[in-house]
Amino acid sequence: MTINPTQRDLISPISGRWSPYRFDGRPVEQEKLAQCFEAASWAASSFNEQPWRWIVAVRDDEKAFSRMLGCLMEANQSWASQAGALVLTAFRRTFSRNDNPNRVALHDLGQAAAHFALQAAAIGLQVHQMAGVNLSQIRTEYQIPDEFEPATAIAIGYPDASPPASETEKSLAGRESAARQRHPLSTHVFTGTWGRSINW
Repeated sequence: MTINPTQRDLISPISGRWSPYRFDGRPVEQEKLAQCFEAASWAASSFNEQPWRWIVAVRDDEKAFSRMLGCLMEANQSWASQAGALVLTAFRRTFSRNDNPNRVALHDLGQAAAHFALQAAAIGLQVHQMAGVNLSQIRTEYQIPDEFEPATAIAIGYPDASPPASETEKSLAGRESAARQRHPLSTHVFTGTWGRSINW
């Protein structure tokens, strides 16, 4: 299992979460998928709006899986084709209680997606989240209502630990094994005024 080079002790789903480019093609068990969506449902949201929506296609349903795969940008389709399931995300732009704009809806979707990813890591799966999707195609293909915005895609499955067999797989494996880095806290945690790093 990949362990991230964290500077402090963190809970294992965070230190063990990563974004694979190679999945081994196994379907993801329904109960494990349900656990990930349940985790997502417990994310915080403004006024408890829960503006996120998910469309899922499991590998066992070849027609649905292929349909969703076709909504990804071509660069993502080849490697995502081996995922155990695919998920498209969307969010409601307005509050359902009064139809006023919800300026933090995308933020709240992001929180839910993070919960989803961390639960996946905790139960032996990993996810790879993608911005590379055809938003207009998703809206048309899945008849997304006007009050919702399609956003991203998620590939979920079991990482492929086998040696890469082709040049393409070698390239993807190289991306997976590249050194993982995060900016130091001093570059984005401030105190007193903008740009004044907190001394931790």
